[in-house]
Amino acid sequence: MTEFVKVAKTTAIEPGKSSCVEASGKKIAIFNLDGSFFAIDDVCSHRGGPLSQGQLQGENVTCPWHGAVFDVKTGAVVKGPATAPQAKYNLRVVGDDIEVEI
Repeated sequence: MTEFVKVAKTTAIEPGKSSCVEASGKKIAIFNLDGSFFAIDDVCSHRGGPLSQGQLQGENVTCPWHGAVFDVKTGAVVKGPATAPQAKYNLRVVGDDIEVEI
């Protein structure tokens, strides 16, 4: 059974930025795209790089370790070397709380 877990405040993640949060033992990258928030696994599927520390360009984040690019809305691989997508998490905003479904 899944549940939504509060992980951050909307004010803690500026537009065009990201943050790593932990919920139920998982590292999750939260991205703010002009006030809309999205969540995918923080650990890159290629070699484990921290995606929350990657460069965000539009809807894509580039892994800082080897340059794999992922769509932050879907977790899909946009450019290798990664071949496996990132897990995507359902997310909701309640007041100024960001909650992810775990």
